[in-house]
Amino acid sequence: MAGAALSILAPGDVPRIEAGAELGEIVRRSLLTCPLEDGDIVVLAQKIVSKAEGRLVPLRGVRPSLRAESLARQADKDPRLVELILGEAKEVVRVAPGVLVVEHRLGMILANAGIDQSNIAHEAGEAALLLPLDPDRTCRALRRSLVEASGRQVAVMVVDSVGRAWRNGTVGIAIGVSGFDPLLDLRGRPDMFGRALRSSELGLGDEVAAAASLVMGQGDEGRPIAVVRGLRWTPAETGAAPLLRPRSRDLFR
Repeated sequence: MAGAALSILAPGDVPRIEAGAELGEIVRRSLLTCPLEDGDIVVLAQKIVSKAEGRLVPLRGVRPSLRAESLARQADKDPRLVELILGEAKEVVRVAPGVLVVEHRLGMILANAGIDQSNIAHEAGEAALLLPLDPDRTCRALRRSLVEASGRQVAVMVVDSVGRAWRNGTVGIAIGVSGFDPLLDLRGRPDMFGRALRSSELGLGDEVAAAASLVMGQGDEGRPIAVVRGLRWTPAETGAAPLLRPRSRDLFR
């Protein structure tokens, strides 16, 4: 019986990323010991993309609005942080002590609009890191750069760790994709007993993100770039949008 294997490599020598950093060059240098092959998926942690884009915001310069002040009292959060959350949000979905869930401008439902204060420098005072402006666009640009430099057909993802409404713990998800379809439609395919699958859609992008996140780490590991190898995928340029459930099918709102 034939087996299947998947390998994930995350180099540990990635330099500290500053605003304006050229991600393509950083990725290429970091992967010198792992030359790219056709079919590889290059995975980047959201934080290095956001840092390169200058999305680090010092809280000392944030002036909270009256709405931010009110929500901050309800959620027991820093009003300055809440003001940043509102600036990234299309809609406030839930508010409770310690919880502020919003629909992000990119369409994702996220706690705190994905804004984070971990693994960033706070030497000049408290700061917060916002999500990238357009993760799909970043993935497309980086993919073009890597394909031109390597001659290999690869895909690129930006991933982040998020919580879920009905499960404890965070998992990696795809917030930006280029080169492959992140939602694999299995409907109509036979199961092991020949019965046609009726409703099976595989969140391939999120599964890759979760797998890569295990190797990249969530703390001080310093491995924000990974290469996933051995996975079959369908070339496409849909971005991460297929993974977002339409509001009309969102039973939690």
